[in-house]
Amino acid sequence: MTLVRPATSDDIDAVADLAEEMDRFYGANDVEPLDIRRQQIQEALFGDPPAAYALLATDGGAGIGFAAYSFLWPAVGLTRSLYLKELYVRQGRHRGGVGRQIMEGLFEVARKHDCSRVEWTTDQDNPGAQAFYETFGVEPNESKLFYRLEQ
Repeated sequence: MTLVRPATSDDIDAVADLAEEMDRFYGANDVEPLDIRRQQIQEALFGDPPAAYALLATDGGAGIGFAAYSFLWPAVGLTRSLYLKELYVRQGRHRGGVGRQIMEGLFEVARKHDCSRVEWTTDQDNPGAQAFYETFGVEPNESKLFYRLEQ
């Protein structure tokens, strides 16, 4: 049975494992050593203040997917929004409802925090993700351009 819940510091290894698989899915040949990934996750999710938050999907205690998100302000007026940075479901678990459960968990987090919107992006060359997001009845927002400065 799949359970979606906020990640805790006890989940660092599960998140690190999923993040490595995600990086390889997106074409990375090399990833940081496990101790560095653990430290990065500890600082990002459980530092003071946290830079982000995560939901973890598990099945029988094993991590099968996660979402990393942050809150942005301002959104509409002086409200805030929830920004989904990454959503990843382990290979072999696609099309089993895990991604939908994670998204529904994110929508609930947004409601609990009085967010006026939930926002996310996906790569233009990822038609599977685009088709998945369309199942929520959300159309791409063509009025925005995405910029990235690498440092």
